[in-house]
Amino acid sequence: MRKLVLAAISIAALISVGPASAADNPIVLKFSHVVASDTPKGKAADKFKELAEKYTDGKVKVEVYPNSTLYKDKEELEALQLGAVQMLAPSNSKFGPIGIKEFEVFDLPYILPDLNALRKVTDGPLGSKLLQRLDSKGMTGLAYWDNGFKQMSANKKLVAPSDYKGLKFRIQSSKVLEAQFRALGAIPQVMAFSDVYQALQTGVVDGQENTWSNIYTQKMHEVQKYATVTNHGYIGYVVVVNKKFWDGLPADIRDQLSKAMKEATEYGNSLSVKENEDALEQIKKAGKTEIITLTPEQNEAMRQAMMPVYKEVASRVGQPLIDEFLKETGRGPIN
Repeated sequence: MRKLVLAAISIAALISVGPASAADNPIVLKFSHVVASDTPKGKAADKFKELAEKYTDGKVKVEVYPNSTLYKDKEELEALQLGAVQMLAPSNSKFGPIGIKEFEVFDLPYILPDLNALRKVTDGPLGSKLLQRLDSKGMTGLAYWDNGFKQMSANKKLVAPSDYKGLKFRIQSSKVLEAQFRALGAIPQVMAFSDVYQALQTGVVDGQENTWSNIYTQKMHEVQKYATVTNHGYIGYVVVVNKKFWDGLPADIRDQLSKAMKEATEYGNSLSVKENEDALEQIKKAGKTEIITLTPEQNEAMRQAMMPVYKEVASRVGQPLIDEFLKETGRGPIN
């Protein structure tokens, strides 16, 4: 994989980070991500491009590469660290495999009751502390972007925990998500986001978990007979920039890009709820997927089935961090 990334660097024009003398010799910032442009993340990335170029008077040119057109899940963080791209917005899960396991706290099932609780974390001291952990990996954390809450889908009705037994579920690379599906008796399979549709279509995996906007824009609903409203987990992103690139920018350029990022973050996060609601309506309209809504009792049975995950991953994620997270979100002790 590293050879592939290095090869990409060798054929890419390397960026010189210094004061741009004119708009015809701009600083080029490559922003790569793995989802479609018409998702909350895709629209926020495009908004950042628009604002960054506006606020820097063209001294910075932002090139956005959506839908894994440059790098897939496993490649993108290494590409950033090596300087092949300057900016990414990976999901929280992606940081565990590179040694920042604390971000997997966001993957714990039912840890976030709503977006207000999420904001208490991301906009507060805990969110800042987590971002600082990225410095040691050669990247700077700039913002938290929302996608939304995850739902379950499969070609089998998923109502009770026992319904998951033996099914193969695609997951992001996350030990927490592995533990979550093992707790349900399912078989977790790590797979790049861009490969999920084909894997579902061909039966390589039986199901997956995702937000409505991701399910719809990736056409997963076309190859899944059932989707269950669970809201059991959250998908969010951390916008990161190559630290050497960022620190080498002129201070005024960095300030202008920070302003653009702040406004793009507010814009993208304000879209996420509506985008997911609209996507759900489109999925219903397509008529290929039956939407299942759990009763309060069925939902509680799912929650209880996943509670052992907290103890299983405590040594990996850190029990003090889990406790701090629960205190911020108001979830109380997990039993």
